[in-house]
Amino acid sequence: MAATKTWVLSFLVLEFTTVLGRQTMLTQSVRRAQPSKRTSNNFAKPADSPESPGEWTTWFNIDHPGGQGDYERLDAIRFYYGERVCARPLRLEARTTDWMPAGSTGQVVHGSPREGFWCLNREQRPGQNCSNYTVRFLCPPGSLRRDMEHIWSAWSPWSKCSAACGHTGVQTRTRTCLAQTVSLCSEATEEGQLCVSKACTACDLTCPMGQVNADCDACMCQDFMLHGAISLPGGAPAPGATVYLLAKAPKMLTQTDSGGRFRVPGLCPDGKSILKITKTKFAPIVLTMPKTSLKSATINAEFVRAETPYIVMNPETKARRAGQSVSLCCKATGKPSPDKYFWYHNNTLLDPSLYKHESKLVLRNLQQDQAGEYFCKAQSDAGAVKSKVTQLTVIAHDESPCDPTPEGYLIRLPHDCFQNATNSFYYDVGRCPIKTCAGQQDNGIRCRDVVENCCGISRTEERVIQCSGYTLPTKVAVECSCQRCAETRSIVRGRVSAADNGEPMRFGHVYMGNNRVSMTGYKGTFTLHIPQDTERLVLTFVDRLQKFVNTTKVLPFNRKGSAVFHEIKMLRRKEPITLEAMETNIIPLGEVVGEDPVAELEIPSKSFYRQNGEPFTGKVKASVTFLDPRNISTATAAQSDLNFINDEGDTFPLRTYGMFSVDFRDEVTSESLNAGKVKVHLDSTQVKMPEHVPAMKLWSLNPDTGLWEEEGDFQFESQRRNKREERTFLVGNMEIRERRLFNLDVPESRRCFIKVRTYRSERFLPSEQIQGVVVSVINLEPRTGFSSNPRAWGRFDSVITGPNGACLPAFCDDQSPDAYSVYVLASLSGEELEAVESSPKFNPNAIGVPQPYLNKLKYRRTDHEDPRVKKTAFQISMAKPRPNSAEESNGPIYAFENLRACEEAPPSAAHFRFYQIEGDRYDYNTVPFNEDDPMSWTEDYLAWWPKPMEFRACYIKVKIVGPLEVNVRSRNMGGTHRQTVGKLYGIRDVKSTRDRDQPNVSSACLEFKCSGMLYDQDRVDRTLVKVIPQGSCHRASVNSMLHEYLVNHLPLAVNNDTSEYTMLAPLDPLGHNYGIYTVTDQDPRTAKEIALGRCFDGTSDGSSRIMKSNVGIALTFNCAERQVGRQSAFQYLQSIPARSPVPGTIQGRAPSMRQQRASRGGLRRRGEVVPLRFSGDVLHNPLCPPHVTAVLAPLYLYLSLSCDAGWHMAPKISS
Repeated sequence: MAATKTWVLSFLVLEFTTVLGRQTMLTQSVRRAQPSKRTSNNFAKPADSPESPGEWTTWFNIDHPGGQGDYERLDAIRFYYGERVCARPLRLEARTTDWMPAGSTGQVVHGSPREGFWCLNREQRPGQNCSNYTVRFLCPPGSLRRDMEHIWSAWSPWSKCSAACGHTGVQTRTRTCLAQTVSLCSEATEEGQLCVSKACTACDLTCPMGQVNADCDACMCQDFMLHGAISLPGGAPAPGATVYLLAKAPKMLTQTDSGGRFRVPGLCPDGKSILKITKTKFAPIVLTMPKTSLKSATINAEFVRAETPYIVMNPETKARRAGQSVSLCCKATGKPSPDKYFWYHNNTLLDPSLYKHESKLVLRNLQQDQAGEYFCKAQSDAGAVKSKVTQLTVIAHDESPCDPTPEGYLIRLPHDCFQNATNSFYYDVGRCPIKTCAGQQDNGIRCRDVVENCCGISRTEERVIQCSGYTLPTKVAVECSCQRCAETRSIVRGRVSAADNGEPMRFGHVYMGNNRVSMTGYKGTFTLHIPQDTERLVLTFVDRLQKFVNTTKVLPFNRKGSAVFHEIKMLRRKEPITLEAMETNIIPLGEVVGEDPVAELEIPSKSFYRQNGEPFTGKVKASVTFLDPRNISTATAAQSDLNFINDEGDTFPLRTYGMFSVDFRDEVTSESLNAGKVKVHLDSTQVKMPEHVPAMKLWSLNPDTGLWEEEGDFQFESQRRNKREERTFLVGNMEIRERRLFNLDVPESRRCFIKVRTYRSERFLPSEQIQGVVVSVINLEPRTGFSSNPRAWGRFDSVITGPNGACLPAFCDDQSPDAYSVYVLASLSGEELEAVESSPKFNPNAIGVPQPYLNKLKYRRTDHEDPRVKKTAFQISMAKPRPNSAEESNGPIYAFENLRACEEAPPSAAHFRFYQIEGDRYDYNTVPFNEDDPMSWTEDYLAWWPKPMEFRACYIKVKIVGPLEVNVRSRNMGGTHRQTVGKLYGIRDVKSTRDRDQPNVSSACLEFKCSGMLYDQDRVDRTLVKVIPQGSCHRASVNSMLHEYLVNHLPLAVNNDTSEYTMLAPLDPLGHNYGIYTVTDQDPRTAKEIALGRCFDGTSDGSSRIMKSNVGIALTFNCAERQVGRQSAFQYLQSIPARSPVPGTIQGRAPSMRQQRASRGGLRRRGEVVPLRFSGDVLHNPLCPPHVTAVLAPLYLYLSLSCDAGWHMAPKISS
């Protein structure tokens, strides 16, 4: 029995050894078929693990770690490789493309068999991104298809014959086993066969000059010598450049010497051979051989700095119906130009065979699953860049392109129009969300649609709002549809001034790239109409008087139209010092008194040279201006937006430790000089965050793109310096040539977004949000106790508010809530908005952020401790929201990867708030229009602004003589147009501003609707304007020139009531001599602001924010302090019951007999003048035929109408 057991045991051991050997042999065979994978000792587990029976899929790698990370999600893998994955995987395995198990990388990763695998860049250590991972899944036995074509790949093409021409050799081909179960890979992975090489043939290359070389790929002329001299930008020689001959394959010829020169013998000067010269950090030079009969020739060339690709055309948001076609276009520039484009759909790379690496992606016969987000990545030898993400909407054939039901939109009513039904001063008029929709398109496939379609109001309904003693008509949106978008124009306005004392940069130049696009005025102001295809607005401001440092700014603007105002702050140029070119010079970089410099520039002797490369040995005038981040007041003068493009094409922020601008000139001729071999010694004690020291780099600004590009790294100084033995320096090398602005920066990956909304008042109503507000954030160094200087700033950003507020990028930290803090401020047209107070009242409901998150953020308005400080900014700690905290998941701080959640957050979500100080002005339009959003314009005869892209603002200056400030109203109605006569355009209210020097005088600049063409551009309408002071007022005088103009431009409104003034608004743009101020602009807010400034100043070309009450007056009213219990004329008129006008009649008061006689006596016209007689409130003309009725005219007109000469109005003659 024992012998039997021994025999059985021996048999089992032998069988196990045999199977194990066969398995090992087959496994190695399979791995030989997959040369890209490493040997078995790198596998986490064997392919067939006894504890987890099943079958492994192939390896999948559908994503790359750019953007937010690496996503190998199961649903995406199943979408592309549906038959290769089972329905319910049992386990997954992940490795890097270098074949390292995911668990051995030290990175934070996530994975499950049901969802797949993913790795997020934001969860990795600072400065590190996810690796590129590949995954496979373990499936239940028999759940994978095992057709032979799925187990083995196709055979590769036969290799070249191994023998020389005319001889017999061997050629092979291979295939790969796709299964991971060893037992299925038992067949051969490689095959071979005998082959006979082709017979040797003579070289078919013919040379018009010289002889064919031995490789039969180029022509050689033994007696010819090519000389070359290659220089760097600025004229310095370019040593170490490599020279290639471009034949069938590039062939290296030589390298340039220390003087940038080279010699190549044997080339033929045929005018056809092409040379390529390369050098790191420079764009390749491609030259054609000169054609000559001489024995030698010389070529000269200068390198151009290599530039990372830069997007100049982003794909546009588009909407289509299923079955239609669409094209998405992307264009980038750079040096060299990008030669490959990659397209991504929902963060997944599309097959390049669909578009062949082209910049235009054409999708035909669209299906709804092709909707989503698209972007492109442009790539060249200098790097890569990604475009902005665009949205493609695809709807079904029978689906409505827009939601036909308008959303709610509240407008504010006048102060005397309280609505009992809603218990408020607001009325819902509705609006249609403006978004791209699938409208009618032609058959052309273009980058930009010929007609842009948007959802807009297609039908309105007129309603009457009951107020105190009067009614207001309004147009309410009742239906939305897809229609042509309103035409808009984006405008940037601003003021350029010194950062230290506000001195304006007068008559300076504004450049966009190399083109001068604008010029500043005497007060430093400028206006720029932005070209339609502008993606990123980069402007350089150049001071012709050389007082200020040339400044490059990246300015946000409203792509949907309207104007945005920017305050541009410039550093004052440092006074030049004299340097000796033949001596070593040290220039300190630091502007804080009592503090050590942040860094020093060391310029060795003999480092200066002229633009032609000639060494300079004379005296140098050097001006080095340093922007010191330890001085927080300099934050607004920071150049550009402190961003760079990384190797994957993503935009990343920089945290600055200082910027410096250099200007070297010949002391005698003022010629600009270059400098080579310059060293930057950065004091490491100024870098308070230890993790920033190894990441510190030297950057230079590309003035065309506004992006920073890397100049070099810093290294610890190997020897201590003589002057400061106790300090350690980081040393970086640089050359000063074509670029003159440099930065000491660290890339920072800890980023969040802050949600901010701006409002017209402290009511904080969603319908009163303001668009076009410039919201800025200043990133501060970590607070005391967090290894950094609390007085320094690190970054400055600005964002424009849209219909849903703004999301501001800022540094944040999830480990230490107090690590980073920021200042946030907002301005509109140069006016600073106020933040919500934090002391003495601290109201989370007003601030917009609930507790306890608000306490964690430590919200403080700038006047929290000192009420004398301005109230226009707030400071918070940037505590990154915890993912598992419910109270921190709804704003106002959002993680960087949750930008969309921030942008689309509803008004009820937490956010910070700014508001305008509510002034004494009120606007009401019968046809609602948001002046912040020109795309909300609606075609209607009663639209206040009748023509988009041409907004005309009109103001009249009214003087009030009396002890009180008075509200003045303009009531604007149709006057002469048949579609609008007698109908209300809108009303305007404003409170008079008291004169500083005259206690009983105040003035008001009151807007009225300008006369002119209506939206159909068919005929003009003279707007009937009533100016009504709301008090016990009496009209004292009318500007004589204005009165004369109105008399000479009929018809003339009659003014019987001395408590108001009525006129048919002039068609001409009158000036300050008439008391009328008119400005036309492509932005309504800009037009009003300029006209209002002129009205305050009382001039036609000036501007003031101080009311000047004695100049440029149109009307003067004497207003007494009203007795208690006594009604004003305005209140009396409001109390009169309103009666509907009879069609074809004129409503009005019966004039006195003296007025009738004076009017008849003053008429000097041909034809019979028909007297008018009143019957109650109705005017009749007894001499006209019955079907001829009087043209509708507004209230209080005195008319004389003639049937034979046509209807006309006679001027009033004062009694």
